[in-house]
Amino acid sequence: MSDEEHHFESKADAGASKTYPQQAGTIRKNGYIVIKGRPCKVVEVSTSKTGKHGHAKCHFIAIDIFTSKKLEDIVPSSHNCDVPHVNRSDYQLIDISEDGFVSLLTDSGDTKDDLRLPTDDNLLKQIKDGFAEGKDLVVSVMSAMGEEQICALKDIGPK
Repeated sequence: MSDEEHHFESKADAGASKTYPQQAGTIRKNGYIVIKGRPCKVVEVSTSKTGKHGHAKCHFIAIDIFTSKKLEDIVPSSHNCDVPHVNRSDYQLIDISEDGFVSLLTDSGDTKDDLRLPTDDNLLKQIKDGFAEGKDLVVSVMSAMGEEQICALKDIGPK
């Protein structure tokens, strides 16, 4: 064999893919789908049978899980669609900084400081009010396709 050592530099992401393929005909209401490069939750699915030789088509109406925008797509039911890997994790709220970022406590005891406060006014008010009152708050963080956002709040009692 050779005495030389080979060093490979890879710029590729070592982690798993952000999406996985799933046949359009098997995606149901309340499932997830990628439309126009955005992770979305399906709110309505209708299937139409086309003529003699055409494909049956699925019409998806979905809402972007981060921006709440309504998106639509029509895909032949036998074709594959991208489905995002969506994770939801709970973290305890430690602090809210002046610049709109939150400091969260992970399960391992580390802090997570890279998340902004949510843009939803109602949720934002609940978080700020609860924190100002000194309550112990747990926030749910939804993550998909490299994006993360606070999506829910739980009050676990006073500090």
